[in-house]
Amino acid sequence: MTRGIRPLLRGSTYTGALFACCGALASIALLPFVALLSPLWRFAPYGAQIALDLLVWAVLIGAAGLARTTRRVLIACARRVLRVPLPDPAAVRRPAGAHDGGSASAPPAGPSGADRWRTPLWLLLHVALGWAGALVGGGLIVAGLILPGNWLGAEGGLVLFGRSVRVTGGWGSWPAALGCLLLAATVCAVVTGTLRRAAPRLLGPSAAERLALAAERELRLAERNRLAQELHDSIGHTLTATTIQAAVAGEMLGADPAAARAALRSIEESARAALEDLDYVLGVLREQEAGTAPVRTLADLPELLDRLRHAGAVVEPELSGALAQVRGTLSRAAYRIVQEGLTNALRHGAGGPVAVRVAAGPDVLELDVVNRTGAGTGPGAGAFPPSGRGLSGLAERVRLLHGELRAGPEGPDHWRLAVRLPVRWPA
Repeated sequence: MTRGIRPLLRGSTYTGALFACCGALASIALLPFVALLSPLWRFAPYGAQIALDLLVWAVLIGAAGLARTTRRVLIACARRVLRVPLPDPAAVRRPAGAHDGGSASAPPAGPSGADRWRTPLWLLLHVALGWAGALVGGGLIVAGLILPGNWLGAEGGLVLFGRSVRVTGGWGSWPAALGCLLLAATVCAVVTGTLRRAAPRLLGPSAAERLALAAERELRLAERNRLAQELHDSIGHTLTATTIQAAVAGEMLGADPAAARAALRSIEESARAALEDLDYVLGVLREQEAGTAPVRTLADLPELLDRLRHAGAVVEPELSGALAQVRGTLSRAAYRIVQEGLTNALRHGAGGPVAVRVAAGPDVLELDVVNRTGAGTGPGAGAFPPSGRGLSGLAERVRLLHGELRAGPEGPDHWRLAVRLPVRWPA
């Protein structure tokens, strides 16, 4: 019993009924247009005239719901008044293929025919429930206020559809008045409940909008994963290199000041490049207008190898083929793959030379990084615990490029990272 009465006592029930009545009152503004058209069917019987007037009124109400602004306003009102969790209308986009350096989005597509009529149906339901609630609920409230006068000896009653109910004085007027007020509260609850149940179906996202929202969430997730990988590649490499460079500078400060200064300059350059990457990523994550993303390509490999030499690493590069002709996403991804391989060699290698081979062919781009394993004696050997994210990120990056990855021991004391990326992607 308590559970049945509790919904009638909620403020949102009565605000919802008031919301329905406001919709009914707003529809009165369309009656002058109905009056302008009424003379066209004065020749018809009176009942047909009333039906045609109501039909034109309904058409005008539905036409008001075809505007996108009307839908946005109704969604905002339903969220606030009916407390229905409705998302904002999604911009449904036509599918478009993404390409390097281009945009993956297209102009918003219009709603489908079935979706276009959902807002007019909501408006018609809104107005119909508003008028029904106002007439029935208002009449019951008036009856509940008048009937107690019978206790003073007056005589009152209700006449509805030709049927009359009279209460002629005495204490019986009070239960009748209370019953009318409870029925009015029930009408409010029914009107609000009907609107609340219909709102998700008529004002909620359509099938196309749900697909658009899912695609948008997927794009955001993919972008965040890409940014996380960029941070891992850039910041992880920089921290590894600067840690080793700082150790080298400390060891060479007294014996070879020039080498120590070179290591400190390399730390400065690495930190500046990492700050550019970090500033861009933080701008994207905060949904602010970030600057242009720092672009690192295979053309930047010599600079990367020079910084590693300043850190005390012995790098044996072998660059062949037309690396300058490898452009766009493939060149950027190849740079990050080599960077991650060198970072792992510095972190977990045992010192000694690191062999780097980059060969660009007409169909395949080959990347190899080979370093010694075992107990190291270099400045950074054994100083970095494995994180487990480097190889998984590399595998994801290579998979997206339709390439092949092999990472593992080679011989008794070497580790090899070998990647093959197609220059011409499969269709």
